[in-house]
Amino acid sequence: MTNKHPIRYGILGCGMMGQEHIRNIQLLEQAEITVLAEPDPEMLEKAHALVPNARTVSDLDALLDADDVDALVVVTPNFQHAEQLLGIMSRCTLPILIEKPICTDINDVARLSEAAANYPAPIWVAMEYRYMPPITLLLSLLNDNDIGQRHLFSIREHRFPFLRKVGDWNRFNHKTGGTLVEKCCHFFDLMRLMANANPVRVFASGNQAVNHLDEQYDGQAPDIIDNAMVTIEFDNHTRASLELCMFAEGSRYQEEICVVGNKGKVECLVPGPVRFWPTDTLGDAPVPQVIVSPRDPKGPKVMDVPVDPALLEAGDHNGSTFYQHQKFQRAIWGEQEVEVSLSDGLKAVVIGLAAQEAIRTHTVLSIAADGLSYQ
Repeated sequence: MTNKHPIRYGILGCGMMGQEHIRNIQLLEQAEITVLAEPDPEMLEKAHALVPNARTVSDLDALLDADDVDALVVVTPNFQHAEQLLGIMSRCTLPILIEKPICTDINDVARLSEAAANYPAPIWVAMEYRYMPPITLLLSLLNDNDIGQRHLFSIREHRFPFLRKVGDWNRFNHKTGGTLVEKCCHFFDLMRLMANANPVRVFASGNQAVNHLDEQYDGQAPDIIDNAMVTIEFDNHTRASLELCMFAEGSRYQEEICVVGNKGKVECLVPGPVRFWPTDTLGDAPVPQVIVSPRDPKGPKVMDVPVDPALLEAGDHNGSTFYQHQKFQRAIWGEQEVEVSLSDGLKAVVIGLAAQEAIRTHTVLSIAADGLSYQ
């Protein structure tokens, strides 16, 4: 029988997403946040207001010296993830949940994979999109074979530009890995999951058309792209496409996911964060939906997917951060396996990096059979 002991969490990184993790951990049973690590005074103050009983420290070293932490949650800027994770694995054996993307440089992929091979505790890569209620329903329908053999996958994200982050790190490719890594590794992870296959080729086109063109940071202009189209071929002969637009504020649905099989198709419609919906002028926020359309013309079946208002208040990801933490907690207790492994996180990053390189070089990139490199 599993010993469900209370879990004490240490949080590394207390910016906007770190605070979302804090609010969702607080909704768990048998969970306590004991230490907050954050170098930015303003972000640390905001996070501490959420968890006034937690101790505060300024960096990872101080967090790893703590004797009252059972699990770590890493929510720092993208470009810090690889070195921080390597440092954690070299010094402790605590369970780790680390935000995507797991790294931003192709040279870090092999280093992380090798270091994690013998790590004795769970490492869970935060891929919130897997756990959004409408997407979990979509995945369930696919696993139940509702549309038969799957052939084509498409994801369209039309959304608002990147938000401001501490130090404006998310304005530059060298700190984010590029938009197709920072934002879209979620989608490449979903594509692998939906296709139940690994990618072999990546085609991509994109540029910086509208966003951040008049911004300057220490004399440097942002270089992240704000629109792209990406096509991926998988080793089971299926195909997936991504259409991304980062200057489409006010879209009723932020993500529209479609899977077509030989017996029909299923569409998943996901609204953006509730806080971006001015309900006084636009009416009620849209409800997530899943639509199943069989080839035999019987008419589509539309399923609304309600989300607990308390979970909507806790974060911007339709309750998925909470559901992810529930499963991570069960993995710590030994009740289930890690669902988003370090390998999963690395493979999603490799696809994003390959897409960024395909745009830069105007070439088609091939992905290695192990999914951990491209050429």
